[in-house]
Amino acid sequence: MDKPHNQKHPAYRTSGITKVYGSGLSAVHALRGVDVELPLGELIVLLGASGSGKSTFLNILGGLDRATSGTALFFDKNLTDMSDAELTLYRRNHVGFVFQFYNLMPSLTAYENVELVTEIADDPMDPEEALALVGLHERLHHFPSELSGGEQQRIAIARAVAKRPTVLFCDEPTGALDSETGRNVLRVLQDMNREIGATVLIITHAAATAAMADRVVHFSDGRLREVVINEEKRSAEDIEW
Repeated sequence: MDKPHNQKHPAYRTSGITKVYGSGLSAVHALRGVDVELPLGELIVLLGASGSGKSTFLNILGGLDRATSGTALFFDKNLTDMSDAELTLYRRNHVGFVFQFYNLMPSLTAYENVELVTEIADDPMDPEEALALVGLHERLHHFPSELSGGEQQRIAIARAVAKRPTVLFCDEPTGALDSETGRNVLRVLQDMNREIGATVLIITHAAATAAMADRVVHFSDGRLREVVINEEKRSAEDIEW
């Protein structure tokens, strides 16, 4: 699957996406029919309380989980029809992930943690370049235990962007951080959206984060309740929560 370039085309289109865990009386309906278009190149916030379905939706778009029914298109490719091997290639070639807990290898330096991804990517950045983008050029040879939580999260972002992803998925990326450090991480994500052109999807329950997005997708009880397009975006530095 080639890298898409048409900035006007939706990166994702979903129709009737459902996700049910279990069966019978104990079945949990995590998604109840989600229809949405998410444009390429935007910074998008998926907002909702815990259990609203936003993480499940992100996992389906990211190829980490499969929908029970419905379709999820990445450009003209139907993720719901892909084999496990095809989803692996999709994740490798197009998707970067940033999680709440940094998932760094503690025995590897910052440089080596990023290098893990660049070794399997088709057209990666140099790890040093990726770390410079997130302001960690002077921390190349530090181990995670020698860095703050915000610095570790920035390594995770550098690792995700080093393979030049089409889409960057961020699941509660500031959830384990204080407000000041969280704003710094959000600024880095905003910069990645502007500088490398990645579509950035941020999952959060922090409503204030919505102010920095191009569009905000509100989830509640497994349903998409509302999509709001921001006419004026705020800088990440101005976010308060």
